[in-house]
Parts: sequence; structure tokens; C-alpha cells
Amino acid sequence: MKSFQNFRLDAANHSLWRGTERAVITPKAFDVLRYLVENAGRLVSQEQLLESLWPETYVNPEILRKYIQEIRRVLGDQPGKPVFIETLTKRGYRFIAPVRDEGVPELPGVPVSEPAQESTGSGTVLPDKEQPSATDLRRRLALPAVLAATALALVAGYLWVARSRTNAPSSKKDTSIAVLPFADMSPAKDQEYFSDGLSEQVINDLAKVAGLKVVARSSAFQFKGKTEDLRSVGKRLGVANILEGSVRKEGHRVRITAELIKVADGFQLWSETYDREINDVFAAQDEIARAVTEALQVRLLSANGGEVSASARSRNPDAYQAYLQGQYFVARGQDKEDLEKALTYADQAVKLDPNFAPAWAQRAQVLQGLARVALISDAEGFRAARDSAEKAIALDPSLATGYLVLGLVQINYDWDWEGADTSLGRAGLLQPGSAAVLANRAYLAKTLGQADEAIALYKQAIALDPLRANFHLALGYELYADGRYNEAQAALQTAQDLNPQLSSLHLTRGKILLLEGHLPEALVEMEKETGEWEKLLGESVVYYALSRHRESDEALKRLIATHQNDCAYQVGEAYAYRGESEKAFQWLNRAFQQRDPGTPDLKINPLMRLLRQDPRYAKLLRRMRLPA
Repeated sequence: MKSFQNFRLDAANHSLWRGTERAVITPKAFDVLRYLVENAGRLVSQEQLLESLWPETYVNPEILRKYIQEIRRVLGDQPGKPVFIETLTKRGYRFIAPVRDEGVPELPGVPVSEPAQESTGSGTVLPDKEQPSATDLRRRLALPAVLAATALALVAGYLWVARSRTNAPSSKKDTSIAVLPFADMSPAKDQEYFSDGLSEQVINDLAKVAGLKVVARSSAFQFKGKTEDLRSVGKRLGVANILEGSVRKEGHRVRITAELIKVADGFQLWSETYDREINDVFAAQDEIARAVTEALQVRLLSANGGEVSASARSRNPDAYQAYLQGQYFVARGQDKEDLEKALTYADQAVKLDPNFAPAWAQRAQVLQGLARVALISDAEGFRAARDSAEKAIALDPSLATGYLVLGLVQINYDWDWEGADTSLGRAGLLQPGSAAVLANRAYLAKTLGQADEAIALYKQAIALDPLRANFHLALGYELYADGRYNEAQAALQTAQDLNPQLSSLHLTRGKILLLEGHLPEALVEMEKETGEWEKLLGESVVYYALSRHRESDEALKRLIATHQNDCAYQVGEAYAYRGESEKAFQWLNRAFQQRDPGTPDLKINPLMRLLRQDPRYAKLLRRMRLPA
């Protein structure tokens, strides 16, 4: 037992006491503190700490700094005015408080703690008598699994044990996890696409398991490069567990480190390091991924999750690398340069490995995105996207992304609502934890006028992707279309808090104010709109409502001059609100001919209400195969 000020460190029982109260500290942070206390007064380098506490294992130095921060928080120490731990920049740490050796005290009413249980390396915590032998452990770690498959097994093991300790079923939050983007620790710092890709693969594999809440990539990756406390991260994402780690890639060798953290107390549930030849990774990945997915379904949740198929991985490392680089640019945004780079890498991947289904799905996704925002012609883009999606499905019928993109083509171009429902339903069965699938099912329900279902699905998507501003905006628009203005404004405010520059945000808010009769406030919102065509549409309708017809005409003329080929529906929307039905139907018919992706919004758009008594309105809905 060692004492310093009013603290007692009991190494035998792995506990720290502040007076008569036991301090809450994670096991690894305790080990770091114990080492510093046992070497009090001596400068301890970062390398010494890592070597002593993680022998023969590579550990990201950032993890060590995190534990030092935790220790300071527990002790109430301040880095600028240290009382316990002094930091010497680029040299190491020194414990500077006087330390006393003393026997184990008998604390009134406080039982002596039992020895801490050890991790088996599979994430499952067992009592001492059930601990496997060293030989068993070596056998368990012998198979060359990659991080995505291993993370599934470890998460499943931990959560299964957590549930089995009580007879009551675990809450949904107990089986929730966020996978943070792995840090690129490569010497040249040029493997960001690779580390991001591994993180995304773990997310996608976990999302295939029914009943497991897995935060989507777009929300988890908002913490990329940040050192925010994991408890705060977990609270913002609404999860009980976080997986984080790092990747160090040099040539064809990769070193992956990862740790699973319990958010409630910062307890490290598991950590591991893997050294692999990148050429060897893919051969074993399929078999292990299937095995751990099945184990997770049977032991934790249900047998309804999707299986990871053999064609989900490329046997060609160069094709897989091109795919990862494509995913990096897909995730960066929706501008033309990023999408074109993503398409280049997808084309490269399918050329290197024509049987690599995810690369065909990626190609379909990018082509659909280019066509959706009118960066290529609708006919060319959507048809090519459909061909690539169908190729992906033919190669791997268990790949959810292929069905998801096919469903989007069927919504945005084919207007095949039954086909889209089938495609998105299949994607949902294969990847029930996908926020993107839920959001697009909501989009389909919205188009068909099924407001309650659309709102419920958008809320489910937000639960899995809480920091994605677009989802809150989509929910706000659906609530606006359903006449639930107060709820809509709340959703739009959340979207604004997440992304103040989000296009269509102020347009939607302005439309609500317009229909509520708050015209000056509506105009203020339209003037704040960041999207070009969105701002022109908003001005054309609000100026008209204010009887400022000249300004309304000018805004509408600019909209037609600059966006007649990609915003025919919005031009029809403006004329419909202004009561000019002849011009409205001219532009709506043009939108129909152009297959304008906005046209299906006709059924629910409140600004179209003056057209609804016109026989041409019902006829147009029938032509689009929408229920009148």
C-alpha cells in the first residue's frame, strides 16, 4: 500500500482510495498511476511506460496521454500547476508528490475488493477458475483475422456476457456501439483512406446484425482527429460502448491496434494489436467474418442478421486499395471533383477485380449521386448506376449496398415504387442497422404520402446517425409537409446547430413561416438560404405573398435562366403557389419528361395545394404511378 496526500493506492486489490471512498479509475489508468507512484521522483519516459505496461505490443501513444488525462482528473491535478504528475515536454512524466509506504488499512464498513478479472482476449470476461490456458489463448489468436471480423467477435463476447449476468433482458442502449475513425499512424501520414476504410468496414459488418445499434459513419467520423472525452462522445452519440484504435501501414505490412471502451465509466473492456501482411488479410477475412457474425447472432441477438459473403472482399489488394480510396472521396462530400475522383477509383477497382461486388456497388452509388445533382445527364447517369448496381447484386446477392442504390434509381428515375420498396426492403433485411437504408425507406414513404411511417423511419435513422444534419432536415421537411410546424421547427433547429450552412434549411423554415402568415420573417429566412436555386425559389414565393410582384418575377426569371434544366419542378412549384396553373403544369410536365428527381414531391408539397382541384393534377400523379 502506498499513500500520497489523502490518497491510498492498493496494488494488491487494484484499487485507489480517497480517504474512505474508493475512487473510480479504469484498470489501465490505474496501472499507469501505479508505475508512476512506484517510481516517484524519477523521470519516466513515454517509451518506458509503454514498454512496461504493454510489453511486446504496439500501443498508440495517444492512448497513454488519454490515461494521464484521466489520472489527473481523478486526482484533481492541473497540468499547468501540477501537484502529483509533472509533464516534461518530449521527455516524459514524473510523480512529484511525496509517497509513503504503509500496510493495508482496515477501512470501516468498506470491504476489501476482490482481484480484478482478466480479459481472455476475445472480449469475454470470465471468473478466475474459468480462465483459459496460455495455449488456448494462443490458439484463439492464431487465425489471421482482420479488424472488422475481430471487432465483431469481441463486441459480441462482451455484450453477451453483460446480458448473461442478469435474468432481465438487456436494454437497447447496452447493445449500442460507435466505431470512431482509426488514427493514421503511418510514418508518411498518407494512409488516411486506409484507416478510414477499416473503420467503415467494421461499422458495415456490425450493422448487419439485427438488434445491435451501430452509429453510422457520418456521425462517428465527426470526432475524427479530436481528443474529446469518450464519455462525452458516447453521450452525444447515444451509445454504451466505443471502439477506437489506430493503423500503421508501411508497404504491404499493416499494424492495427484497437480497444473497446465502456462509456459509462471509461473502463477498457478489451484491447489488441495485429501485425499482418496485407496480402494475407483477405484470404482469412471471409471465413472469420462469417464465423463471428453467426456467433454474434446466436449468442447475443437473433439469427436475422446478414451473413458476410465470400465475394464481399477482394482477393486483389490493389483493387481493395482503390476501393478504399474511392470510399474516402465518396465520404468527403457531393461536389463534382470528389465524385469524379471516387468514380475513377471505382472504375480502377472493377478493372483490377471484375468480380469485386463492393466496387461495382460503389460505382453505382457515385453515378447515382452525379445524376441526382445533375452533374451528368439523368439518362446516362441513372442507367449506368442501375447497370452497376445489378452487377453488384449478381456478384453478391447478400450485399446491401447494391440493393440500396438500385432502390434509389427506382425512386429518382424509374418511379418504380413497388420495385423500390422491394429493393430497400431487401437492403434492410441484409443490413438492419443501416441508417442510410432507413432514411431512404423514409424518403419512399414520404413520396407515397405515408407521413406517419416516413416520420417514424426518419427518427429511427437519426437514432443511428444523430449528428447527420441532412437527416434532421429531412425530418423537418416531412413534419412541415404534414402540417406539424412546431415539431418541424425543432428538427430544423437541430439541423442548423449541426450545420449552419446546410442548403434548403432556411428555405424550409421560410416555407413554414410563409404558410403561418409571418411574411417578413419568412423573407428574412429566404435571404439567409445558402443554396442558389433554393434562395431564388424562396424569394419568388415570399415576394409574391408580400405583393412585391416585380421582385417575385425577377427571382423567378433568374431561377429559369440558371436552372431550367435541373429545377423544372421548382419552377412549377413557384408558379403553382402564385396561382398561375397553366405555367405550373407546363413546367411540371417538363419536369416529368426530364425525370426531375424533385417531381415525386408533388403529392405532398403544400405549395401545390392550389393545383389539387385541377384534373391535370390527378392525371400527372397517375402518370407517375403515385396514388392520387
